Amino acid sequence: MRRSRKVKILATLGPASSDEAMIRKLFEAGADVFRINMSHTDHPSMQELVRRIRSVEKDVGRPIGILADLQGPKLRVGKFADKSVALEVGQTFTLDDDPTPGDAMRVHLPHPEILASVQAGHRLLIDDGKLQLLAEEADGKRIICRVVAGTKISDKKGVSLPDTDLPVGALTEKDRLDLDAVLATGVDWIALSFIQRPEDLAEARKVARGRALLMSKIEKPQAVTRLAEIIELSDALMVARGDLGVEMPIEAVPGIQKQITRAARRAGKPVVVATQMLESMIEAPVPTRAEVSDVSIAVFEGADAIMLSAESAAGKYPVEAVSMMNKIAERVERDPTYSGIINAQRSEPEATGADAISLASRQIAETLKLAAIVTYTASGTTGLRAARERPQVPIIALSPVVETARRLSLVWGTHCVVTPDAADLDDMVNRACRIAHSEAFGSPGDRVIVTAGVPLRTPGATNMLRIAYIGSDGLRGL
Repeated sequence: MRRSRKVKILATLGPASSDEAMIRKLFEAGADVFRINMSHTDHPSMQELVRRIRSVEKDVGRPIGILADLQGPKLRVGKFADKSVALEVGQTFTLDDDPTPGDAMRVHLPHPEILASVQAGHRLLIDDGKLQLLAEEADGKRIICRVVAGTKISDKKGVSLPDTDLPVGALTEKDRLDLDAVLATGVDWIALSFIQRPEDLAEARKVARGRALLMSKIEKPQAVTRLAEIIELSDALMVARGDLGVEMPIEAVPGIQKQITRAARRAGKPVVVATQMLESMIEAPVPTRAEVSDVSIAVFEGADAIMLSAESAAGKYPVEAVSMMNKIAERVERDPTYSGIINAQRSEPEATGADAISLASRQIAETLKLAAIVTYTASGTTGLRAARERPQVPIIALSPVVETARRLSLVWGTHCVVTPDAADLDDMVNRACRIAHSEAFGSPGDRVIVTAGVPLRTPGATNMLRIAYIGSDGLRGL
């Protein structure tokens, strides 16, 4: 099965989409990668989801990627004597280290790192910004705030700190346990929540040891400030617009989305645009016109993948949501303005052999109107560099490593095929032509361009480019 689009679709699994039959329906509707949200999934359930995805993968004969999304630090206020209290704008309200139930004047904040880090003038956003507080005094044991907006607070509501750099890592004890568990099942990607600084990736990378790739979720102002450093140490990025829109002015989020997407593209690293893309389809069978435009903007921008969250995890119409996202993406990529927008954002290649070959293969393929670019990649690096060029023709990524093919299923434009390593150059060309024909990318007489590293099986040594005709039998190259 080949897709008629280059952008990938990432669908979150949950109560509405956890059985094997539904996972298959979501794949057939267009999902390329499945997300398991560890905020809501215990280890046995996660293991069963992975088993079901791999079963579907085996049935459909296509590599399917799995992303495990770690919860990250969850900062919450304590409880109230009456479960909730009414507040007034302008009043004083205190967050402190006293564990007794709260009232209309104060509440416990069970996070000493916040009490120690917040300073006068810092904002505290409660319950996704529905209540906004401004710190006026802070002494390490309590934060005396002024209510700026909002009139209610209740038990265990989340706290966001857009102005405060917390001296804690991105991994909690729960995350460490979850990380060990998901790595043991062989997931392909790990999403790290609430990254603030490049150092936040160090612990996860040390534990992962290459068994899965790391995706940094950009959802805090501190991460935007240090974006270049975080990109350098990440394998991929996610524009997590939900929390980003809470901690930063909501009107700034579209521009930040473009900034992150373009920076990731320049670096040749996958970027996912996420959160509320088809939010109304949680309850309705069709999206709003604004949501369709939102999805289309991410596709026009050249994002590698667009993601569904509650729409596919807990909504009433999970298959319809994936199908709708698929239709929007296909239509955008057929739009006459699409290629011009994509080309305008293309970056200069780096001074490496792999980038030179990727640039040349794109230019030749587009000039000669070839059927496909076929790239051999063991580690996935060659596939990533080919995708960075955003060619108009399809990219067929051939790999003898199934884990590589699964990881590349997140990457723009790549059609991944697991195949044994070629024996020699002739076998390489014949195999490329045969697969291009069997996967319906070309017909006998069509030409493809083949890139690889010589000598074979040398990681990161892409240095060969060859144009070949698909033979009349569709089984060999000429």
